[in-house]
Parts: sequence; C-alpha cells; structure tokens
Amino acid sequence: MPELSQEIERTRALLPFVVAEVRGPSMVPTLHHGDQLLVHYGARIRPGDVIVLRHPFQQDLLVVKRAVERREGGWWVLGDNPYAGGDSTDFGAVPEDLVLGRVRLRYRRPGEGQRSLFAVVRWALTAARPVLGDRSVSRRLRAR
Repeated sequence: MPELSQEIERTRALLPFVVAEVRGPSMVPTLHHGDQLLVHYGARIRPGDVIVLRHPFQQDLLVVKRAVERREGGWWVLGDNPYAGGDSTDFGAVPEDLVLGRVRLRYRRPGEGQRSLFAVVRWALTAARPVLGDRSVSRRLRAR
C-alpha cells in the first residue's frame, strides 16, 4: 500500500499543493515506489481520480488509491494493482473526512543505469506526467 511522507501534513496548513513520495506497489502501473506526487489538498474528487487519504484503521498512515465511486459510507477506493490489497475490499468505504486531496502530477526519478542517450531521452519525455482520472473504473467495478 503506498505510504506517503508525513511531512506533507505539516505543509498542508500553508499551501493547497504539497509534494509527497509513494512507497509501495499498490498503484502499479500508474504509480511506482519512489514516485513524487503533486497533491492538491481540498480538491473536488470524482470517480476515477487518484487521491490521498488517511487509512481508516491507522489514521497516521497516508495512502494513495483510486476513488471508484461514492457510497453510503463514503468513497470506495481501490489500488490499480489488484494483487497488492490494502483498499476498500479490506476496510470498506472511506469516510469523506479521511479523504485529503487529489493527485495532479507524477514525477518519476531516473532509473539507475540509464546512461545511454536513448534511455535519458525516454526518461525526459515521460518523467513528469499529469495523473488523470480513469473514468471507466466505476464501470469495471460494476462488471465484476
């Protein structure tokens, strides 16, 4: 389950945008361990958005998941990696007050051993990308 640096909580009071780092595999292939995220606190959340939230059982732990749909108890969230777990299938809907913000941008650091010109150019073209909402997520959930 991606865990985010607690440093973003201190910055949150000052700015609506903070930088966080992903730890863990639950959002692969969208996000990878070590990715830097630009998080927009207080942003409007829609189904398909990648969001930052407090874990319902360990509220000092911040996690990144995809908001699938709004239910009676809050947001139903899933990781993009179905084998990693640690989402609403384990802990149910997340109350609205535990949802902190929406991920706007992902920055991926260069991989070790990227020394060839081709590898460096490929990294430069894909290092920073907006994290867009996947609007088909809720349809896929209903199809299961």
